[in-house]
Amino acid sequence: MNIREWKEKLEGPTLDGKLHELYGALADENKKRYEEVLDLFGEQYGDSDKIRLFSAPGRTEIGGNHTDHQNGRVLAASVNLDTIAAAAPIEEPVIRVFSKGHTPAEIDIRDLSVREDQKNSSHALLRGVVDGFAKLGCKLGGMEIAVTSSVLSGSGISSSAAYEVLLGNIINNLYFDESVDAVKIAQIGQYAENVHFGKPSGLLDQMASSVGNILTIDFKDTEKPVVKKLDIDFDKFGLALCIVNSGADHVDLTDEYAAIPREDKAVCDVFGKNVLREITIEDLARELPRVREQAGDRAALRALHFLQDNDRVTKQVEALEAGDIDTFLTLVNESGLSSWLYLQNIVPCGAIKHQEMAVALAVSKCLLGKRGASRVHGGGFAGTIQAFVPKDMLDDFKKGVDAALGEGSCQELSIRPVGGTEIR
Repeated sequence: MNIREWKEKLEGPTLDGKLHELYGALADENKKRYEEVLDLFGEQYGDSDKIRLFSAPGRTEIGGNHTDHQNGRVLAASVNLDTIAAAAPIEEPVIRVFSKGHTPAEIDIRDLSVREDQKNSSHALLRGVVDGFAKLGCKLGGMEIAVTSSVLSGSGISSSAAYEVLLGNIINNLYFDESVDAVKIAQIGQYAENVHFGKPSGLLDQMASSVGNILTIDFKDTEKPVVKKLDIDFDKFGLALCIVNSGADHVDLTDEYAAIPREDKAVCDVFGKNVLREITIEDLARELPRVREQAGDRAALRALHFLQDNDRVTKQVEALEAGDIDTFLTLVNESGLSSWLYLQNIVPCGAIKHQEMAVALAVSKCLLGKRGASRVHGGGFAGTIQAFVPKDMLDDFKKGVDAALGEGSCQELSIRPVGGTEIR
């Protein structure tokens, strides 16, 4: 369909069910976003009668902080903030992406080699996703894509994973007859991030964005992760899921993130293992002097965090399925404390004047008192924290956060039941 036809369809009732599934009460508001991305496509490329619309959500990690890259367990959810696109095939062997607020990206699909000069860029993510599909035998073609996002870069809701999953869905639908499933799209996104972008991330972000809903994932076998969706409604427990913006951005923190798997590997080397999932807490205790000597104290503490938080995910899932919300919240707080004390992904190394994440956590803890829970989620060091706020405290919590950290710093999220998808 062309731009006019899409706008007429958006104005009618045809897509109401799909958009309500994605956005709930905010469906009408998000219709306007799709109209805006269509306008953006027209401004950049002109009209086309082959335009298609796509969406991929941001994610929030609920349990298992930095456990995925050590073949651990996670508990995560897709949220109602997303990255959307208008895309159309073209005859030229190039893919062009214009993302509002970002430098335009363009690649030649005949050259998908890793480019060192494009590491840490949107070009790298684009090239990596396309390369991932090429390696599966996808007969690629050119595309023009316009993108807008409510998943702000550096917000901690994983804008990069949403972007990768969005691109994966576009290629899968336009050029691969929907041949791969949501798990494979996530794995392609991780490949793009690890190999082309240069960030040694795990698979949690891409899986939560691609699969959707609340899910627990066991990465013991990374080629065939065990995914289980959970039927959980936090609203029924009287809880609001919020994110609090610390005010610090993830830009230039790749070295901080890379240090975590690097130090985890140093611990593994002591035991002759590949990942921390292959050792036990008893192993760590028995060999602690040797681990401290060979890998260092921070590495030892980070290994302790993994071993405890990995087990904690299982307990969180059991508590949620049993309806034991008090135990669940206790475990969320324990995970956050472990990240702060052992994983140490709250304050960038050497930072003194700027400790925004620590301040955001302190503010949330003070406002919640002995109720609810709050923790770092995702990579840490910057971006947002997560808070489970009792509904009867929500207004005061938002006011307190905004007064301390700035207007609009607290945002309530809802769980999105659908991952990456085409709008049709």
